[in-house]
Amino acid sequence: METLEYTDVNAHIVARCKEGDRKAQYELYKLYSKSMFNVSMRITNDYTEAEDVLQESFLSAFRELHTFKGDSTFGSWLKRIVINKSITKVRSRRLQVEPMDDFQDFAEEAPEYDQEDMDYKVETIKKAIQSLPDGYRVVLTLYLLEGYDHGEIAEILSISEATSKSQYSRARKKLLSLMQEQSFFS
Repeated sequence: METLEYTDVNAHIVARCKEGDRKAQYELYKLYSKSMFNVSMRITNDYTEAEDVLQESFLSAFRELHTFKGDSTFGSWLKRIVINKSITKVRSRRLQVEPMDDFQDFAEEAPEYDQEDMDYKVETIKKAIQSLPDGYRVVLTLYLLEGYDHGEIAEILSISEATSKSQYSRARKKLLSLMQEQSFFS
């Protein structure tokens, strides 16, 4: 089997940062700040907290840059820092996840939509996700939007995999309920 190698297009900027180049740090900040803010915003659901997480994450990344070995891209390394700091911020608000002994996955087919309604639907979904309780929103965001599997989510949040799955299932049900209340499917 052929192994695929990746090239981090920003490796030269990271190398300059490791040498203490402040302009290179600013370049990395400009390259990644918007996407990392969006990751944090989806998890914290609070603009001010997401800004704080963004700043703390970049400070940590630049302070600990010597530990970055280049096994992944700088962006994925930074994203992990942002996610961890965002989760810590949410936990400080007393994140509550409720274990569920008997987990059942209720797979449902999503209806198809016309392109004309897409912007409205996306905005409606964003608002519905933002209105979810912290525990539901965090698991749903990590699973659906950030691409983590339930094992990884369980490790990140220090919960069981079954709890991650149950929170995801409950979040989906709540999300569908919220969207039905807003006549999303009409």
